[in-house]
Amino acid sequence: MKLVIRSVRIIDKKSTFNGQVRDVLIEEGKIKEIGQDLDANNAEIWEANGLCMSAGWIDMRVASRDPGFEHKEDLTSVRAAASHGGFTEIVLLPNTQPVVHSKDTLNYIRQSGSGGLVKLHVAAAVSRNAEGVDFTEMIDLHEAGAIAFTDGEQPVQNPDLFLKTILYLQPLNALLMNRPEDRQLTLYGQMHEGVTSTLIGLKGIPSLAEEMMLNRDLKLLEYALENNMYPSEVPALHISLISTVAAVHLVREAKKKGLPVSCDIAAHQLAFEDKDLIDFDTNLKVSPPFRSAADLQALKQGLADGTIDAIVSDHNPHDEESKNLEFDHADFGITGLETAFSLAITHSGLDLEDIIEKLTSAPRHILRLAENKIEVGAAANITCFEPDAKWNFNKSYSKSKNTPFLGKELIGKVRGVINNGKQEWYS
Repeated sequence: MKLVIRSVRIIDKKSTFNGQVRDVLIEEGKIKEIGQDLDANNAEIWEANGLCMSAGWIDMRVASRDPGFEHKEDLTSVRAAASHGGFTEIVLLPNTQPVVHSKDTLNYIRQSGSGGLVKLHVAAAVSRNAEGVDFTEMIDLHEAGAIAFTDGEQPVQNPDLFLKTILYLQPLNALLMNRPEDRQLTLYGQMHEGVTSTLIGLKGIPSLAEEMMLNRDLKLLEYALENNMYPSEVPALHISLISTVAAVHLVREAKKKGLPVSCDIAAHQLAFEDKDLIDFDTNLKVSPPFRSAADLQALKQGLADGTIDAIVSDHNPHDEESKNLEFDHADFGITGLETAFSLAITHSGLDLEDIIEKLTSAPRHILRLAENKIEVGAAANITCFEPDAKWNFNKSYSKSKNTPFLGKELIGKVRGVINNGKQEWYS
């Protein structure tokens, strides 16, 4: 493979070429040369107006549904959706059937993506069947390649299980990821608890359910590490999908205290408020729910000041039978791999370099992955994109179509991805 990317602006804070417009030569899976007017003899050419390049994007939260629910999404379709969304690596949640609580299931998923354009990382379950009762064999799963531990869509409710997991993973230098939600307080809830939920008669999901559980998790983390040294350069606990004013404040204060903690938000969380559910669109039924204008502003501030480390898609595919129902019977979740970048560009309020950082170097740091830079000699793990280009999201490569953005015009177009010696260009 020989490829020349013409007149591309390099977006990579860690690269000596950051902000410069250069030609980039890719050969045999590596960046061979970066310069001006590079020789393109016998090479494929990529070029477009306003083309930018960064290290390949990584998504920390993706539901694949395979094995067990392949009619919603399988490992082939999730990779296709990821590459069209600009992601060269994705972290898959363990909520499959069977749950990823054994090396057999873990290896099946990892080997399926081996050597492909999109690398599959697998997060293993904390508890058997993600039921929050019995521990999995975390040492074996860690040695088999689990990138982190989480019960995924099932928040860890048992405080003793949570505490012992922190202690158990510490000597492994392994990451615990948890979504803060007290399920007793959200039972039967359908949307954010507020004025709109009262007006349309849907049971609300209180912000308190997230904030109480997050406060518990941070207190337990502090307790667990009180008398233990922890390598402060990496987080021990990653908080998934924060969504409220108080949650942002709690994480901010925890970081000020020096706790080894990080967090993310879903890109779609920036695009809507609870009032947008007035028409009962089940494609807007997500968990955590879209919250108030004040919460949305707090998320943007948290992104700007570094409290929120990463942006994820929270890709959550569902078939028509799970979404085309009365609102209170529909499943939670939307697909997000193909739209995450566009939503971040449109709604985050961040400049382009900071958005890219929250899709590349920040999640790699959290996940203990090696740095990926745009430099001569580095492996070509690259995403190319036009941040100002308008495009119509008329076709999804996911098996499921549960997204409010199909048929809409979006800003921020992915043009191509390169990884593992493979490449795809999207015109």
